[in-house]
Amino acid sequence: MKNRRMHPQIELTEAVAVVAIADPHLPSQQQAHNLARSFNWPLQVFSGHKELLDSGMCDVLVVSSPNMTHFEILMDIITHPKPHHVLVEKPLCTTVAHCAKVIDAAKSRPDMLVQVGLEYRYMPPVAKLMDVVKGGILGQVKMVAIREHRFPFLVKVNNWNRFNCNTGGTLVEKCCHFFDLMRLFASANPVRVMASGAIDVNHKDETYDGKVPDIIDNAYVIVEFENGSRGMLDLCMFAEGSKNEQEISVVGDIGKGEAFVPESIVRWGSRVEGRDGVKTLKAEDDRIKYDGLHHGSSYLEHLQFLSAIRAKGSQAPAVDLHDGLISVAIGVAAQLSIEKGRFVTIEEVME
Repeated sequence: MKNRRMHPQIELTEAVAVVAIADPHLPSQQQAHNLARSFNWPLQVFSGHKELLDSGMCDVLVVSSPNMTHFEILMDIITHPKPHHVLVEKPLCTTVAHCAKVIDAAKSRPDMLVQVGLEYRYMPPVAKLMDVVKGGILGQVKMVAIREHRFPFLVKVNNWNRFNCNTGGTLVEKCCHFFDLMRLFASANPVRVMASGAIDVNHKDETYDGKVPDIIDNAYVIVEFENGSRGMLDLCMFAEGSKNEQEISVVGDIGKGEAFVPESIVRWGSRVEGRDGVKTLKAEDDRIKYDGLHHGSSYLEHLQFLSAIRAKGSQAPAVDLHDGLISVAIGVAAQLSIEKGRFVTIEEVME
């Protein structure tokens, strides 16, 4: 868990300071020390989040710990006497029930701002496509198709991300991003989900403490929304031979828009003008100086989070706890659909 402090006396135009980390993993602690020394930052290191909370050092926390730890950490933060603003990495929690408990607990803390790290919203091509959709150029959105063809899951501490019990399942762990985007593009809440997926290539020859990984590496997911629009996810995690990792298509009743990552290309056109009328642009954001793994979106997310904090209650977080809950609920429904071989309603998993 990384932590940032904004001292009460500093002006709104001044920077924040990273003052502490809490991490039980010794190699991670050492990496944090080394990074801090390279920038000549003073850094306090704690072996657990409770010690950091009790230290009173931080005003703002970033929770970037393994998925299965989010619930306990968030509940400890929310129930702690000292208020802390929080940015929690996706998914909010690994289960719908835990998400709901966090939301209930947060209702008693109006002095805290909690934002969920669904940063794909901030990728420049995705943000531009969202502007196109909101501008009405495509008309009423009817279909959203998202293809992610990428590399396998990376190696994480103690290989925690190899098992559904820790991640919530691939369609929760990884794909909550895309379900969040579908909901934004459709401008509606999900009703039911149908999915097909399997473990076909990755991790099949791995064992950890005698256990074989159970996370799926490919899937098709269909999501139906309350306004009649539909979303479709095409996920493959053994498709490194791709020019783009994400391809997003949004089709309305009068036009179509597309975004490509990392090419950062956006295209849109109308049915009336046809192929000759399609417009293309390179989506860029001058605030991004270093792309990073998520093409600058994590940086932009932190800027928005800081802006919401500095607004002192007058600005809601861009991605709130309800957004986090719904993105997890769709993933849970998709995982259950694969297990049961049938449509699963959102109402079913919310209960």
